[in-house]
Amino acid sequence: MSLPPLASGPQGPDALRPLLATVLDALDTGRRARGGPLPAGGPAAVTARVRAAAGDVLPEHGDPDALRTLVHTLAEGAADPADPLCAAHLHCPPLAVAAAADLAASVLNPSLDSWDQAPAASALEDLVTHALAHAFGAADALVTTGGTESNQLALLLAREATAARGPLRLVHGANAHHSLPRAAWLLGLPRPVVVPTPTGVLDPADLDDTLTRLTATGHGPLLVAATAGTTDAGLVDPLAAVAARCATHRARLHVDAAYAGPLVFSDRRRATLTGLDAADTITVDLHKLGWQPVAAGLLAVRDPADLAPLAQHTDYLNADDDTDAGLPDLLGRSPRTTRRPDVLKIAVTLATLGRSGIGALVDRVCDLAQHLADLVDAHPGLELHARPVVSTVLLRPAGATDDTVAALRRDLLDQGRGVLGRARADGRLWLKATLLNPHTRPDDLAGLLHLAEGNTPR
Repeated sequence: MSLPPLASGPQGPDALRPLLATVLDALDTGRRARGGPLPAGGPAAVTARVRAAAGDVLPEHGDPDALRTLVHTLAEGAADPADPLCAAHLHCPPLAVAAAADLAASVLNPSLDSWDQAPAASALEDLVTHALAHAFGAADALVTTGGTESNQLALLLAREATAARGPLRLVHGANAHHSLPRAAWLLGLPRPVVVPTPTGVLDPADLDDTLTRLTATGHGPLLVAATAGTTDAGLVDPLAAVAARCATHRARLHVDAAYAGPLVFSDRRRATLTGLDAADTITVDLHKLGWQPVAAGLLAVRDPADLAPLAQHTDYLNADDDTDAGLPDLLGRSPRTTRRPDVLKIAVTLATLGRSGIGALVDRVCDLAQHLADLVDAHPGLELHARPVVSTVLLRPAGATDDTVAALRRDLLDQGRGVLGRARADGRLWLKATLLNPHTRPDDLAGLLHLAEGNTPR
C-alpha cells in the first residue's frame, strides 16, 4: 500500500498544495450553504447534518474525499465571527496572516517542552513574550491557552509566593470572570470573598472596607483580582485606585485584562488601563481583541522570580548537564508539557502590523461600538444600557420583558439570522453586541438594530 504523504519534509509542500485548494473550496461552499452568520434549524438540525456527513466515524476503509466533506460540513455549521451579524461573544475573526502562520506552526509541529524539539520556536517565544510583557508594564510573560489558564496560573503563583504567610485568600468583584473562583476551588484555596459591584465595576471604597475587615480578622495573604474588560459589558475596574488599596493592605494584585488588555496598543485608549503596570500578574487574550486564531493567551508577571515554582526537572527533557552546556530549559515556561508554538502567529501579526496597526484595529472596533450606541440611543424602539467602554454594547427592545428578550435571542439563533449575546445588568436581561470585526460597516450596524427590534428580514 502507498503511504499517505506528510505535511513537512521535502514532499510536504507538493502534498499540501492540492489539499489547501480543497480546504479553501470547501470553506467557500460551506459558507455559501450556510447563507448567514449561523446555521439555521438549531442544535437538532445541525447535529443531523453533521451525522449524515460524518457517517461511520471509524470506517473499515477510508474515504479520500473526507477532507472536503467534513470541512464543508464544519463551515456550513459554523458560527462565523467574520459575519457582522455574529456579535455575541468575545469571538474574533482571525487575521488572514495569523491563520497562515498557524498553518506553518501545524506543518512544522514543534513542541515547546524541550529545545531539541523547537529550537527556533523557543527562541522566538522568548523574544515575543518579553516584548509583550514590557508593553503591558510587566517583566516577563508565559503563553497560555487563554484567560482561564492564565487566571489559574496567577492564583497558583500568588499562592506559592505568599505560602509562608498562610493560606491565600482571593478577593474579587461580583463582575469577575467565572474562571477566578473556579481556579481557587481547583487549587484548594479558601472560598473567595466577593465584593458587590452594583455599578458593574469595583468600588475602591468598598474594596478598602473588605480588605480592612479581612486584615482585622486575621486572614492570611490576600490576592485582589480586578477586571479590565468584563465579559458582560466590557467595563474596566478603576485599576489605579484598586492598586493603591492593594498597596495599603499588602495585598497582591492580579488584573484579568483578557478582553481589554490590547487597549495598550491604542494611543487614544491606553489611558483606560492606567494602573495596569502596578499588577503582580496580568491576563491578556490575543484571540479576543488581538485577532488571533484560538489559542493565544498570555500571563504577564511583574517579578520573574514568581515563575520559579513552575520549574520541573526530568532528565529526558532538561538534564542538568544539557542545561549547563547551554541548552535552554523550557519546562518552567508552562504547566503543560507538549505545547504548540502559538507564539508564531502572534509574532507574525505584530511584525506585519506593528503597534500602530494593532492600535488602529482596536480603535476601529471601539469606534464602531460608539457608533452603534449612538444609533441605539436615537432609536425610539430600543434602549441602551450605557455608553461602551471597549467594544461591547448592551441593548434591548424598549418596554420588553426579560422573557421576551431571551426568546428573541433564541429565535435569531434558531433561524440563523443573527448571533447576539445575553447579559444581566441592573436586574434586567439585555442583548449583547460585542464588536470585534474591524470590517463591519455602518449598514451592518443598522442590521444589528433590525435584529434587536425583533423584526423579520428585510
